[in-house]
Amino acid sequence: MKFLSKGELRAALVARRVDDHKGTFGHVLIAAGSRGMAGASILCARAALRSGAGLVTLAVPASLQAAVAGHVPEALTLGLPENSAGCLRPDGVGRLKAAHKERQYSVLAIGPGLSQNPDTQRFVLLALASLPVPAVIDADALNILAGEDDPGVRELMGARKEPCVLTPHPGEAARCLKTSTRAVMADREAAALRLARDWSAVTLLKGHRSLVSDGERVLANATGGAGLAKGGTGDVLTGLIAGLWAQMLASSRVEGKTAFLAAALGAHLHGLAGDAAEKRLGPHAMTAQDVVESLGEAFSRL
Repeated sequence: MKFLSKGELRAALVARRVDDHKGTFGHVLIAAGSRGMAGASILCARAALRSGAGLVTLAVPASLQAAVAGHVPEALTLGLPENSAGCLRPDGVGRLKAAHKERQYSVLAIGPGLSQNPDTQRFVLLALASLPVPAVIDADALNILAGEDDPGVRELMGARKEPCVLTPHPGEAARCLKTSTRAVMADREAAALRLARDWSAVTLLKGHRSLVSDGERVLANATGGAGLAKGGTGDVLTGLIAGLWAQMLASSRVEGKTAFLAAALGAHLHGLAGDAAEKRLGPHAMTAQDVVESLGEAFSRL
């Protein structure tokens, strides 16, 4: 299995110059959270901020807006229409489109903690169909897409004019591919390649030695250990990739396929941060928040 070299990974980091400003490093829009799962949105936003993104906007059900704002004071927040279950409604997409027209988001991260409520299912499908923004798709957004028929998903994803990064764990990948987790684990490389091709998106198949594929090649990630097997670490990865990608796109300082590079660099830094947290706290005690707090050390090590 091939790995990106440290030199290639370093080249994907957006350099800082003394005359830069926050607009140089992009604006991440995160659509996440539902009643009972606000923490996923907070972890995602904190990771996007730690990535170096210039701005982060966290869009959540309106009833959660005040709470999440207090936990992520550096982020902008946007309260969206919700149903009686505390889940996003499809009319919230209009609010996102209006905000994008004003703010010109660089990357959308969608999925962490959203739920699979029927209203949220329509929200996700409409957002991906109508928001002209590169997207990192994770968690419940992946499960919502997996619940659609194959031709419909392929048409939706193929029609998008902006690229996507998918970040499934093996169970989510199995649902997306209409197969079993056992089959995915039996040939992870084939699964990553197939999902990338079928859904016209870069795929990061999570797990030990996570795999990144653009449908033509597959690279493995060499960092990360058992301490990352905790709830919330995937939300951190989603925010990290979105933030790294936003910087690449907004600054125009990275050459090559930025979606693939953002996924590969995000996996590497996420693993390094997990390794640092595990060394400090051990695999049992570390949490997803410890991974966020270790991202500075990960950047330094790279």
